[in-house]
Amino acid sequence: MTGKPFEYTDYATLDTINAEVCVIGSGCGGATVAYKLAEAGIDVVVLEKGGYYPASTFDNRELNQAGKVDAERNLTSSTDGSTFLTYGELVGGTSVHYWADSYRTPDDRLALWSDKYGMTGHGKSELAPIFADIERRHHIHEVEPMYYNKMNKLFRTAVEQLGWQGAPIHHARHGCAGSGHCMQGCALNAKQSQLVTSIPSAMALGARVYADLRADRFTFDGKHATQLTASIIDRRRNRPDGRKVTIKAKHFVVAAGGFNTPAFMLAQPGLKEALPGLGKHFGMNPAVFAHGMYKEEIILWRRVPAAYGVEEFRRARYDASGKYVEGGYLLVPDQIQPALMGYTIPGFDAGAAEWMAKLPNVGGAIGWLDDHPNELGEIRLDSKGQREVHYPYGPTTQAMLRDLMKKATIVNFKAGATKVMLSDLRRTTLTSIDQIGLIDSIEIKPGNLFIAAPHPFGGCRMGTDARTSVTDSTHRVHGFDNLFVSDPSVFPTGPSVDPSVTIMAFSYVAAGHIAAALGKQLTPLTAA
Repeated sequence: MTGKPFEYTDYATLDTINAEVCVIGSGCGGATVAYKLAEAGIDVVVLEKGGYYPASTFDNRELNQAGKVDAERNLTSSTDGSTFLTYGELVGGTSVHYWADSYRTPDDRLALWSDKYGMTGHGKSELAPIFADIERRHHIHEVEPMYYNKMNKLFRTAVEQLGWQGAPIHHARHGCAGSGHCMQGCALNAKQSQLVTSIPSAMALGARVYADLRADRFTFDGKHATQLTASIIDRRRNRPDGRKVTIKAKHFVVAAGGFNTPAFMLAQPGLKEALPGLGKHFGMNPAVFAHGMYKEEIILWRRVPAAYGVEEFRRARYDASGKYVEGGYLLVPDQIQPALMGYTIPGFDAGAAEWMAKLPNVGGAIGWLDDHPNELGEIRLDSKGQREVHYPYGPTTQAMLRDLMKKATIVNFKAGATKVMLSDLRRTTLTSIDQIGLIDSIEIKPGNLFIAAPHPFGGCRMGTDARTSVTDSTHRVHGFDNLFVSDPSVFPTGPSVDPSVTIMAFSYVAAGHIAAALGKQLTPLTAA
């Protein structure tokens, strides 16, 4: 056991790694499954393509932190350029930059996954003690009033006046100082990311973590993965340095995240042919926002991002004929730092300059969709083996986005905004709620509307049929005896809430099946 993860500077003579279980990825899925397996006395190694950056290296400067925390410096997009893909690429994964909003998977979603998609072993009764353990380990609790920033206070009051169902958000923080730099990584280790929870806990139990090591290719012998080849990443250039490492293990777990696991699996020999559903049924919770100009100072980048959320519209509503009416998203206050605000405001004219000049008085609301199950996308590989992210933005999805923008506009005006700006290329600006119909004319197409994607899922859907799914309910890949997936790519649909707790809970289940395959059992959970 070592006191910290290994890094590229430690690999001068490294050529082979041996373990009982090799986990690819160190986010909510990979770190959690590694911790539970290590707790059971199993020899585990974790591979992470990104670097190791402890809190002592965080300087709260947006551009610097983007290079450490975010994949492609937070500038990568879907293949058609329509959507910015936001995810972490470092030890701790996306949890290092997430907002720490922490929801149990809604009962209705667990029931849907069971009834429609045949998922077993992930029901309310099985997950209840797991949720409790996750909440204990990650200090998950309701956001206290002292952490509400000005926008959160105005947002809550507006929601209550509108009569929408809302509630304080539960978050994973301990000792928060309210710095407001959550998306850049917490310099105080208060946000309970995997960097400060499951990773050090797993390492204390003997797990080994290898940063700057990119998983490349499995070697298969029939239904058995015998070894994995990985490339050492030169962190200074963020490119492979040409050296390879071989990992030999009894079992392998792919937990590279919703954007990367399907692409990695598609690159493996024979998998696409054996599993025609691989890469399909992909969603990413498209997110849009509305900024409001206020008479008073807001200063969005202080305290926790979202302390209060609207749950009124979590489930989409349809009329008797099945036509979409409204909803299908979560709506929360926005938090955005100055540099990020600068590149999300369309244009370089005086109008854009005004919003930046008055940035302390800018507030906002943001929401993300619960992807429509009939309008999902797909992960593919191009002719060079590079990942492609395709998402269709079908008619119902577009209607949901417009309804979300309208609700975000309504709550801004109710909270006291004097005008509201949308994120389309024309920078549509409303000075009165009476102008809300203008949103219907905003085109949802590549290059015209700023859309972010914070929560990828699917692409390795869990199910009973190898023709339409990739893993069974034990997280084992169909047709293989020692290959598992443990991240949101197994979700049949989106969970309709922030996915972090769901990912961790599913990883407990996955770890149990992997341990059983090794003839061992997980440590029993203690009563709350």
